[in-house]
Order: sequence, then C-alpha cells, then structure tokens
Amino acid sequence: MIVMHASLPVQPDGHEAALELVTDLAEQSRAEDGVIDYRVATDAEEPNTVRIFEQYEDSDAVDAHMQSDHFQAFQGEIGAHLAGEPTLLRFDVESSTQVM
Repeated sequence: MIVMHASLPVQPDGHEAALELVTDLAEQSRAEDGVIDYRVATDAEEPNTVRIFEQYEDSDAVDAHMQSDHFQAFQGEIGAHLAGEPTLLRFDVESSTQVM
C-alpha cells in the first residue's frame, strides 16, 4: 500500500475556492481503480493549510491517478489559490492495523 500526504498552503481569500477544488478532486479520485481512500481536511491549527490524505493499492494506481484528467485539471487550477509551495510525502507501507 502507498500512502500520500499533501499539504497545500492556501491564500485566505482563496480558501473556499481551494476547498471546492480539492473536494471535487477527492470525490473523483475515490472512484479510480486502485484508490483505497482519498480524504481532504483543513488543518485545525493552521486553517489556511489544506491536507490531502491518499491511500493506493500500488504504484500503478498512483501513476494512473497522477495522469488522470481530473488530477491534471486540478494541477492547472489550484496554483491560483496557493500561498506557497505545496509539499507531498509518500509512504510505502507493508501492512497496517486498525487499533481502535
């Protein structure tokens, strides 16, 4: 399994538009083959930071997502709402266990 965590610093006046874009992206991404989960959250301590948590079955699913039309469209639109450089972390996970 592959887990990705993106942090997007958004402009205060572009926050609502950014949330709409990432929410649409998440909805479309959850319908992709190989996507286990795709969630968006606003950081409680940094309200102008949007976080995206993604889970994929494998690298092929990640590659397909990155090449999808909806992701490419998102990439073209989100920049107008950013207040800085986004970060993206990738975690290659051998197993996971639900603790609660």
